[in-house]
Amino acid sequence: MKPLFTILSAVLLAAPATLHAAETAAKPNILIILADDMGFSDASCYGGEIATPNLDALAKNGLRFTQFYNTARCWPSRAAILTGYYAQQVRRDTVPGVKSGAQGTRPAWARLLPEMLKPLGYRSYHSGKWHVDGKPLQNGFDRSYSLDDHDRHFAPRQHTEDDKPLPPVDAKAGYYSSTVIADHEYLKEHAEKYPQQPFLEYLAFTAPHFPLQAPAEDIARYRKKYLVGWDAMREDRWQRLKEIKIGGTSLAAIERDVGPPYAFPEAMKKLGPNELNRPLPWKDLTAEQREFQACKMAIHAAMVDRMDREIGRVLAQLRAMGALENTLVFFLSDNGASAEIMVRGDGHDPHAECGTGATFLSIGPGWSSLANTPFRRHKTWVHEGGISTPLIVHWPKGIAARGELRHTPGHLIDLMPTILEAAGGKRLERWEGQPVPPAPGKSLIPLFVKDGTVAHDSLWWLHEGNRALRVGDWKIVAAGKDSPWELYDLSSDRSESKNLAKNKPEKVSELAAIWTKQLAEYTAMASKDLPPELKTNAKK
Repeated sequence: MKPLFTILSAVLLAAPATLHAAETAAKPNILIILADDMGFSDASCYGGEIATPNLDALAKNGLRFTQFYNTARCWPSRAAILTGYYAQQVRRDTVPGVKSGAQGTRPAWARLLPEMLKPLGYRSYHSGKWHVDGKPLQNGFDRSYSLDDHDRHFAPRQHTEDDKPLPPVDAKAGYYSSTVIADHEYLKEHAEKYPQQPFLEYLAFTAPHFPLQAPAEDIARYRKKYLVGWDAMREDRWQRLKEIKIGGTSLAAIERDVGPPYAFPEAMKKLGPNELNRPLPWKDLTAEQREFQACKMAIHAAMVDRMDREIGRVLAQLRAMGALENTLVFFLSDNGASAEIMVRGDGHDPHAECGTGATFLSIGPGWSSLANTPFRRHKTWVHEGGISTPLIVHWPKGIAARGELRHTPGHLIDLMPTILEAAGGKRLERWEGQPVPPAPGKSLIPLFVKDGTVAHDSLWWLHEGNRALRVGDWKIVAAGKDSPWELYDLSSDRSESKNLAKNKPEKVSELAAIWTKQLAEYTAMASKDLPPELKTNAKK
């Protein structure tokens, strides 16, 4: 068997891609910044009230995508980013009859981005959340700090460096997840040892994912910000979104009867009477509930604020290296904000100060509805609130149209082809003598100039029975495997407020047939070359 480097080198160097606007910026560095559970409109440059000056600066000098999508969940999104496939195609989200999902193992041909870039001379670095099968260094990264404990922002018990376990962190050590993730970007080391090589930096924050925990001084900046409540704050965000022409044509109504996707009644008892698992009208809350709920959103805001500050430190390092001008930066979120409410980790002390390591809080459906303004639903659902992400792209040497919006729909599967085109490479076409299945993504580089276009035949979703398909401006979506299809014209109803399914049954049938056909194709791909232990249900 030939080594991976030899195989990839032959493929990548034999057929260099056309670079369009990227021709003047050979071998850019790549920086992917991924937030965890951050809502579509949390950042200031997407209409939010949270201070994000570093993201705002990237947006001002780059592009903001207004209709970019993720997979609605953390691990499928990471698979899509790093492989360029829908997660179901590579067994990293559930497909019927195949052992797949959070514990699914990728096919051998589903290589990760660092392995695609290595033959082009890149070194690759990872810091933060992993949530992909295998380990970072086994999958092409040269250095990695992996924060595998997702229940503690102050004192993690499970984290590794270069795939080797690190000792648990003492609660008094001054550790905070976003700060330490930014500390481990490995760029100073790269500048000292490998200044002639381009790099990939995959910076995967665990903020603002629950538990809501942040430094006290960060929380203090937002302590009274949210006392007016989620209803009024959503209206404020919507007014700003209209001014900057992001988010469609209307504000979705809060779905008062939609709570967390999973019920944890014991957690509700532990959290006490001020916790709410429905986004009730703010005016109906008691004074105590309002204070408690406002404090939770203040912590969420502090987590986003702190992440932005740490991103600023990484950007400062790029400037110090003289690398920022030729670094292709992406910022996005792995799914919409979460309505989940649970207690894990070290449990929840109701008498402790909110936001400390002794508490385990989540924003819940009220504030998730704010974070996902102006859309419906939350993480895990494939309505627009669950799958819409901000996407900021910054690359001074490669983007001519700076400060503009891009309304072209796109998906995480598009990042891989974009990066490979910018780097002068190409996807893997064969693995161990066998053809590799074609990937569904499209390069976004044509959109880096003023009048460029990118078109997808369709965009497809499936997660825990929630399913959707977008073709042009038409979208079908269903909440749960037994729910009927809803139909929306996103050109006039991005908020999914007017279900047209009864008026246009033929359109529903047309799109449903495409969704079903793609499910069959992706199931067949996920079943291909299954190892023996995964074949038990593949034909059922």
